[in-house]
Amino acid sequence: MKFTLAWLKDHLETDATAADIAERLTGLGLEVESVADPARDLAPFTVAYVTAAKPHPNADRLTVCQVETGAGIVQVVCGAPNARAGMKGVFAPAGTRIPGTGLALEKATIRGVESNGMLCSAREMGLGEDHAGIIELPEDAAVGAPFAKVIGRDDPVFDVKVTPDRPDCLGVRGIARDLAAAGLGRLRPVDFGPVPGDFDSPVRWQRDLPDGLGDACPLVVGRYFRKLKNGPSPAWLRDRLTAIGLRPISALVDITNYVTYDLGRPLHMFDADALAGDPTMRFARPGEEILALDGKTYRLDPSMVAIADNDGVLGIGGIMGGEPSGCTPDTVNAFLEVALFDPLRVAATGRRLGIESDARYRFERGVDPESALWGAEVAARLVLEMCGGEASATVAAGRIPRWQRQLVLRPARVGHLGGLDMAETEAVEILGRLGFTVRPEAEGLRVQVPSWRHDVEGEADLVEEVLRVAGYDRIPAVPLPPAGALPEPALDPAQRRPGLAKRALAARGMVEAVTYSFTSGDSARLFGGGDPALALANPISAELDVMRPSILPNLLAAAARNAARGFADLALFEVGPTYADDTPEGQALAATGLRTGATGPRHWAEAPRPVDAFDAKADALAALAVCGAPVDNLQVTADAPAWYHPGRSGVLRLGPTVLAQFGEIHPRVLRRLDVKGPAVGFEALLDRVPLPRAPTRGAARPPLVASPFQPVERDFAFVVDADLPADRLVRAVKGADKRLIAAVAVFDVYAGAGIEDGKKSVALAVTLQPAERTLTDAEIEAVAQRIVAAVAKATGATLRS
Repeated sequence: MKFTLAWLKDHLETDATAADIAERLTGLGLEVESVADPARDLAPFTVAYVTAAKPHPNADRLTVCQVETGAGIVQVVCGAPNARAGMKGVFAPAGTRIPGTGLALEKATIRGVESNGMLCSAREMGLGEDHAGIIELPEDAAVGAPFAKVIGRDDPVFDVKVTPDRPDCLGVRGIARDLAAAGLGRLRPVDFGPVPGDFDSPVRWQRDLPDGLGDACPLVVGRYFRKLKNGPSPAWLRDRLTAIGLRPISALVDITNYVTYDLGRPLHMFDADALAGDPTMRFARPGEEILALDGKTYRLDPSMVAIADNDGVLGIGGIMGGEPSGCTPDTVNAFLEVALFDPLRVAATGRRLGIESDARYRFERGVDPESALWGAEVAARLVLEMCGGEASATVAAGRIPRWQRQLVLRPARVGHLGGLDMAETEAVEILGRLGFTVRPEAEGLRVQVPSWRHDVEGEADLVEEVLRVAGYDRIPAVPLPPAGALPEPALDPAQRRPGLAKRALAARGMVEAVTYSFTSGDSARLFGGGDPALALANPISAELDVMRPSILPNLLAAAARNAARGFADLALFEVGPTYADDTPEGQALAATGLRTGATGPRHWAEAPRPVDAFDAKADALAALAVCGAPVDNLQVTADAPAWYHPGRSGVLRLGPTVLAQFGEIHPRVLRRLDVKGPAVGFEALLDRVPLPRAPTRGAARPPLVASPFQPVERDFAFVVDADLPADRLVRAVKGADKRLIAAVAVFDVYAGAGIEDGKKSVALAVTLQPAERTLTDAEIEAVAQRIVAAVAKATGATLRS
């Protein structure tokens, strides 16, 4: 919403500066996006008088002018044909940036003659496209006076961001009302009184709307004007429209634009001689088209309100008029439209047709229903003043919808809801200045909401009105007492798991990917999916036609695309849903990762190696650990799904529950998806991780107990069956003495000479950490014997000799 300071002062009697007004508007909830001051931008340009003009000695089309600038006489070389002695123009000294071209003016020598500045054209000043000659100013313009003041461009222009709930401020009048209520001046009266008609209108409005749909256009008002002279509008009106970015066209058109911005009341004017019968508000018929005022042709449908006569559509209701029936400079008879339209229907029509107009912007937010009556009077007064002629009596079809509503405001609620204790008299005064009618009653203040405030629907809205006008800065700052010793977490443990898993995997050097929750049917079948119940009825593409049973196919497709572009070594992960069947329980949250190629970049100190199943296992364990899974108690089994390599994969279980699966991707799957190996992946099912037991009130994490005694490390090598998982050995060793054994790690696996066929040697490093005293040799030997016995009992292993 744009307006100038002088325009605002038509409605607001105030001495406030532009800066004060901008600050107060923001405090009222009307954010000021900018305040442009043309006088500042045009400050270097002044009125100059050409005292002499002679032909250039070395150029036929140039003139050498002696120019009085008010600060002395300077010489200017000018190429304009109208440059002559005795005229007044716009002078720009050297060093000035020309607005229309953006060029910096410099002192120059043109064909051997020195030139100090420029006499400017309208295009060079950014005031139009005329470049045929320099600007000629009136004879009474004072030499040396600021050019901006001479042409009335010394008026600051405000650009205010109006929220959708404040359509009353889409007119200068509404903004002035808010400022007056805030104590920044006095609201001037506007003449909304009736304009007598000189004759009965030969054209009348009609409404042809089906029963139950009359709210599409509940009321339309009009007046007929004859014997008009539709020339240019007055200079003050042209200047105001130009200042806010509108192009003046003719008096009749400019009046409708002016009332739209001045009072927030959209209008439309038809050339009455272009009408074929009475104009009618009706729904468009299938296939109807209109050539609109923007020069484009639009095809309408029966959901749209059309203004039509006997020959067809004249305009789109609440959006835009048609070009054939629009007013031109030759218009002598005109017919006015002042209508009310359903905001939702206007918004839907505008979106469907892709039309943005000032009328649509206001109608879809809701205009004052009473403005349909006084808008016709305001427009008639301006038309008669600027175009002469005669006006008919008012004609109308329909009626104003009921908008009256009363609310009750309990003054104490201002403090309860807004935090500001305020006297009842102040609240009554503020609401009165905003246009509300207030009557004290026993239960509180009985408030009549004005017709232009659609947004005020309850007591809380009245409290907001009082607070914003009184000033939010008056609300005292008070401390917010804590509800308890510690704040309750916003997310429960299950809700925190996706973020924790993402952070853990990113810390391991993996890059997060975000893919569709769909995949192709062929890929889904490779990963145990493809259930017809999970096929999409309307897929976005043929390659994304089923819900994904796993995230791995999407990550593999991403790996193939990256490899095709030279990025073969990848580490990707995604945390998201997977789908197993058509029931809600079939959706699972999975943290899935994929590594391809080598483990790292080429480096002189360490050779990269191909990724393997143990990399995927480590990733899976990291994701599970941060989510609270007891990773030390997990069992590893070799029954991974078919899309993993059968000999290089595994499953992490907690009892019978599968928490994760990992391993090399099956070569058959890689070939089908056109991915070059090696490739390893994992799928951690976060939903299956047991939730922690609810802590009792006051419970805290146990303190760290660091033993002051030296740990002891002993190595053991066991000969076991070749197919025995090392995890079983580790678990057996830990169970031998849970009090002393702090850590167990596998550091070597050997099969070959000295080991019989079908067997392997697994070497373990066992760390003993005493907590009470230093261990003696006998105690260490006793623990070692218990370890050997426990392993032999659990796995049948023997100590390697």
